[in-house]
Amino acid sequence: MRLAMVNLNGIIEPVYFLLTSIAFIILSAIHYTKVGKTIETIYLTILSVLFLICYFAIILLT
Repeated sequence: MRLAMVNLNGIIEPVYFLLTSIAFIILSAIHYTKVGKTIETIYLTILSVLFLICYFAIILLT
């Protein structure tokens, strides 16, 4: 069995930002339903928005 090697040439793929943003959205939704509106929920929401903005910025600038 051969393992695929990751190419580390300094290029960040935009899909990583999209996947991270989706993960933060899911985490913030789960945290909000369990705990309610806390500083952690706001932090996760801000991170998801930031990564989503970075995704669109990379897409539009390339």
